[in-house]
Amino acid sequence: MDDITSGETIKEAVRQAYGASARRFIAEPPGAGCCCCACQTSPSNPSEAAVETQDTAAILHSVEELAGRPDRAVNVAELQPGEVVLDLGSGAGAECILAAQKVGPEGRAIGLDMTPDMIRLARSNAKKVGARNTEFRYGEIEDIPLSDESVDAIISNCVINLSPDKDAVFGQAYRVLRPGGRMVVSDIVIDGELPRPIRESLAAWAGCVAGALQESNYLDKIRRAGFTQVETLSRETVKISQAPGWKGAREALAQAGLPGDALDRTVISAVVSARKPG
Repeated sequence: MDDITSGETIKEAVRQAYGASARRFIAEPPGAGCCCCACQTSPSNPSEAAVETQDTAAILHSVEELAGRPDRAVNVAELQPGEVVLDLGSGAGAECILAAQKVGPEGRAIGLDMTPDMIRLARSNAKKVGARNTEFRYGEIEDIPLSDESVDAIISNCVINLSPDKDAVFGQAYRVLRPGGRMVVSDIVIDGELPRPIRESLAAWAGCVAGALQESNYLDKIRRAGFTQVETLSRETVKISQAPGWKGAREALAQAGLPGDALDRTVISAVVSARKPG
């Protein structure tokens, strides 16, 4: 890995990009758009943009929409009352708030994010909707600030692909899960090869493309961390050239002198599940 794509350089680029998005949604009125890959992988659901605003009605509406989508990791995880759930890369907090509803007042939902502005936005959103059994912590998913075997389930939406050290992420996830606990993540993987200019583009890293792994490699890393019952529950090709949320990726393609549809048969939105042996 060269200087431009070194781990710390990538993290800082991602932090800056998502921090700017959080500040924009704080400053602009509801409906300004979406700053996370959740929208990018769901172009048919542009109303998810409301997830990232501070308007109470918009947040509640967004949580209701998430609850109605069976393809979301938070739904596939089948959270139960009383459980403790960890959301890796919790962003503005909508999925964590939905998880908190599912585990009930006797349970707890913890959101982890490395962007201070996102943490502030998520805490504000949770307060606005009265989600008292949620908490949002600052930290990196490669070094989760939780004790061993302290959570029942882990969810994540299009965040692990942003990490330059996915082995560390899955190792940490395994560590904090209780025996028998499960992990369900929605993420971006690839079927084929990414052009080198895209791999080396910090904008493409922040845009959920450059850090994506081959699907088989992604699953192997989860297995090597110790997980069993690793499987892809669903996969859908993402047409970057047509999806509104992938503007950054298209710009990266243009800068590399590549056509806008160069990745339309390469990028995959997948939901993956795994379990820690009991």
